Amino acid sequence: MKSALLAVALLTTAVAAGAAPAFAQGAPQTVVNMNVANVSSGWRATKIIGATIVNEAEEKVGTIDDLIVSRTDRIPYAVISVGGFLGVGKKLVAVPMANLQFSMDHTLMAGADKTMLKAMPEFTYAK
Repeated sequence: MKSALLAVALLTTAVAAGAAPAFAQGAPQTVVNMNVANVSSGWRATKIIGATIVNEAEEKVGTIDDLIVSRTDRIPYAVISVGGFLGVGKKLVAVPMANLQFSMDHTLMAGADKTMLKAMPEFTYAK
């Protein structure tokens, strides 16, 4: 009983002194400050996948097939499907999401055309 009271007294003293709470092993050690309203007004991956990509001339240059975040530098990439008809003959290429501009009515990739995208290295998923 004395040890339980001592533990409560020490905890109360530490909290009163402004000590940071202890986290369980494996729990996040920092709290990320973010604007929840800003995050909630963003685009969900499920709404981006399948989006048509156009250039400044409003020509369709591809479709977003997938979204990937690299493991090393954590940069988000859009995997774009280029060419083909009904999925046959399409080529996948990956471009940084920073190259895309999203608006309510379209996704713009400035300076893009199908020839340029088809000339890029083909993206393949790691096995």
